[in-house]
Amino acid sequence: GVFSEDRTSAGLWGDIASADSDWDWDPAQTAAKITTSRRKGKMASGGEQRASDGGAASVDGAAPDTVQSLQHEIEVIKAKIAQEREKIKDKTLHQVADLANILSIDQLNIKIRKSLKGHNAKVLCLDWCSDKRHLVSSSQDGKLIVWDAFTTNKEHALTLPTTWVMGCAYSPSGTAVACGGLDNKLTVFPLTMEDDSQSRKKVVGTHTSYTSCCLFPGSDNQVLAGSGDATTTLWDVESGTVLQTFHGHISDVMSIDLAPGPN
Repeated sequence: GVFSEDRTSAGLWGDIASADSDWDWDPAQTAAKITTSRRKGKMASGGEQRASDGGAASVDGAAPDTVQSLQHEIEVIKAKIAQEREKIKDKTLHQVADLANILSIDQLNIKIRKSLKGHNAKVLCLDWCSDKRHLVSSSQDGKLIVWDAFTTNKEHALTLPTTWVMGCAYSPSGTAVACGGLDNKLTVFPLTMEDDSQSRKKVVGTHTSYTSCCLFPGSDNQVLAGSGDATTTLWDVESGTVLQTFHGHISDVMSIDLAPGPN
């Protein structure tokens, strides 16, 4: 039953005792039992709370069965993607090449004209000069080499502060080369036979991540560079300022090129 708060404990026990005179009842023992039951209830509720907390922790910790279900879901999605690709794959690469009258590799007469040897590690990039005779190459050996393709001679061998020179480019006039790598910098070297190109280098700009590629967009005064910071930036060579930044990628920019025609 529900008892009012203004009733004394003595009156309460008297009402309970008078309810059944034949019952051998001790108020002190009954009060002790009530107190003990209340404590057990609190302990039980606390245990339930700890159990629920432990269950939440196991969910947050990504149980093994959850990881397995996610892996199974990934495999199912991959299979669906493969099925969709099969539906739209109406022609093979060879059939498309035949329709476009493209010669196969076996029909092409490819011969090695010159072999330029001088790098001590992987060559990551090269670019031809506009005179169709010189070219520049960059390598993991930290070298930037300007070659005479006719004689296979090295006209310039530039040492860079990083061993990973990932991109290089020849200027339209053929009087300078640009490069970049894991040092995050875009560097331009003027090419003259009289002066030391190494001492006249100019750091045009610095990205927040590595410089992966670069090119001159039709002028010696501007350099376009792609970077691991997911941006492509147009730099002014003389002032070293940013003329324009192209955003849109969500990951590293690995290669850039310009459309044919006047820039």
